[in-house]
Amino acid sequence: MPNRLRTLISGYGATWTIKRRVVIVALAIAALLAVAGIAAWFTGQNSQRHEADTPSATNSTAPSMDPTSTAPAPGTGSVAKPPQISEPVAYAKAAAAMLWSYDTRTTSRDQQLAGMQAWMTKESKYADWASVSGQVPDPLLWSRLADQDQHATATVTEAHFPTAFKQALADDPSAITQAYVYVVTANGKQTIAWKKGGGGAEDRAITLAVQCRPQHDCSLAAIAPTVTQ
Repeated sequence: MPNRLRTLISGYGATWTIKRRVVIVALAIAALLAVAGIAAWFTGQNSQRHEADTPSATNSTAPSMDPTSTAPAPGTGSVAKPPQISEPVAYAKAAAAMLWSYDTRTTSRDQQLAGMQAWMTKESKYADWASVSGQVPDPLLWSRLADQDQHATATVTEAHFPTAFKQALADDPSAITQAYVYVVTANGKQTIAWKKGGGGAEDRAITLAVQCRPQHDCSLAAIAPTVTQ
């Protein structure tokens, strides 16, 4: 396999998660001390992003999906269905496994996005779809990965509330009760394989914003730009 293509293939699940993230969880942690600011921050970020985004060669064909709109059925292609879990750490572990897993042999890029969107919160002011959909390569790269039958599985070894989040909750336990958005960091391993026995594995870590309202199943709100331990 040409070196350039090998680099592209191994990059999905690594460099893409860094390049395409947006700042959410870091500010969400700080905003827990004045949680009324979370909604305004999310709304402002989404508004600014829509104004700033312009079509490009790499993302012009990406579907413009809103978590509040009608989406295809969950579990599209190889993407796992969101579990009915009301505990944020457990849900974050399942979400991390979903984000680190894919199969270009059986799933189109649009199917991957549709399956991932099914995990999102339906409360648009807390949902940052761009930070989640940005995990998926652009159409050209996805097609190259599919040419090589690339697929990945994931094992999540543990997940926890970051220290800063726990301290914010300790300082003001009632702050969570407006948005019920929890910050969770998950750690694990991603195993990637492609044609002719190619493959590899690497340790992975991700920080997620998970919404878990009382008496409701959890949902995914956003992915942090950096990992917070």
